[in-house]
Amino acid sequence: MKLHEYQSKQIFSRFGIPVPQGIVVENATEARNAAREIGLPVVIKAQVLVGGRGKAGGVKIARTLEEAEAQAEHILNLTIKGLPVRKVLVDPAAEILSEIYLGVVIDRTQRRAVLMASAAGGVDIEEVAATAPEKIVRVPIDPFVGLPDYLARDVAVSIGLARDHWNEFIRIARGLAAVFVANDASLAEINPLAVVSNDGGSRLLALDGKMVIDDNALFRHPELAAMRDPDEESEAERKARNADLSFVSLDGDIGCLVNGAGLAMATLDIIQHFGGRPANFLDVAGGARAEKVAAALRIVLSDPKVKVVLFNIFGGITRCDEVARGIIQALEEVKVNVPMVARITGTNKEEGDRILASAHLITANSAAEAAQKAVALARAAHARS
Repeated sequence: MKLHEYQSKQIFSRFGIPVPQGIVVENATEARNAAREIGLPVVIKAQVLVGGRGKAGGVKIARTLEEAEAQAEHILNLTIKGLPVRKVLVDPAAEILSEIYLGVVIDRTQRRAVLMASAAGGVDIEEVAATAPEKIVRVPIDPFVGLPDYLARDVAVSIGLARDHWNEFIRIARGLAAVFVANDASLAEINPLAVVSNDGGSRLLALDGKMVIDDNALFRHPELAAMRDPDEESEAERKARNADLSFVSLDGDIGCLVNGAGLAMATLDIIQHFGGRPANFLDVAGGARAEKVAAALRIVLSDPKVKVVLFNIFGGITRCDEVARGIIQALEEVKVNVPMVARITGTNKEEGDRILASAHLITANSAAEAAQKAVALARAAHARS
């Protein structure tokens, strides 16, 4: 689950990370009032859960109250990468002297959290990693120890930060590591962490913030779950979450219902190998019970692009004949107007295939055969349309 910038920065502040004292608003009049309260100039920033908002016109500087109101009105009427802007953050403008990237992410190779820092702040870290990976410093974080001072100091030295800011940087880096662990995050990012002018001197300030929370840990964080932006999800993804299904919309035409995340990923790969395009990732989990299959079918069939549905089920937790009966029961509850291909394997596979064939599902003996049949049916459907 992604958090908005203003939400992330509120959490950062609670962990001692210095952030601008901005105000989030929902209309232009409130933006004008916020600018008056904060003091000019201000920055008006669209609150949407996608990148590239600056290039899309979603970040503007306002030097007068009239500009603040006009810029907020303009930004609140934008749609950025398909998402409407419903709120803007009014932050005090800062005089930026230099910018740093600082983030904590999961390194799946090391199987632990890693602090990443770069003197090339203010741009996408993916771009830096691709073009100049030597500019990124990485330090592993022990979740039981946190980030020791000496490691944070090493990072500050490695990115060429002026000695005057080392103590500030240590506090911020340790705070960000604590934010990451305490909130079960998969990403906690400050970009940029800026060196800004401050009463004749300079200081560090987290001008932007981003957090992604592990959905599997939200039961421990009801206060974070309440921050979910409904615009982040499609209607299908929202229904899948409410039905406890793992679902991701894709841009293909073969709807997939699979039990097990690994098998689901393999199914997508096999479909693409044979020239097809999966319409979704969907893990119905467990024994593919009838109620879950029915919910999954409704979600898959709500996508008008779907031309064929592919079941790829491993009858391990329950027998294949029980899985097949669950599918048949689900089909009695859901109107289906596209062909369906089913591959099930495991205990009592032959009986399961017989049950599915009696309901006019096209059966297959392997995942490859099922994928080939689904791809052929999808192509035939396109040829007819």
